[in-house]
Amino acid sequence: QVQLVESGGGLVQPGGSLRLSCAASGRAFGSYAMGWFRQAPGKERDFVTAISWNGGSTSYGDSVKGRFTISRDNAKNTVYLQMNSLKPADTAVYFCAAAATREPVVRMITVRSYDYWGQGTQVTVSS
Repeated sequence: QVQLVESGGGLVQPGGSLRLSCAASGRAFGSYAMGWFRQAPGKERDFVTAISWNGGSTSYGDSVKGRFTISRDNAKNTVYLQMNSLKPADTAVYFCAAAATREPVVRMITVRSYDYWGQGTQVTVSS
């Protein structure tokens, strides 16, 4: 069992940056692939990015490539999402997710790929 708690969301102007964190409790965080998804009002939950259990592989959704970076610190049981050059279209609730798998992260792009979810943190990009 893994519990996930996101933090770091807020209001930011277009072109600004935010860093989200996802703190995990429970056993064997270092064995889980981790992902970030986002959900805007009235829309489905969309894949943002994922990172393998050891941090060696990452994958990104097309809309965030070159602007967002995922990383993890297994010693701190935490995964991060650095978001730069933010746009109003990035406004959403951002969710952290964990999967007990060693599947290639390029396949970890669907909601059903993940076993555990956090409650989400709101990111609003507006002037």
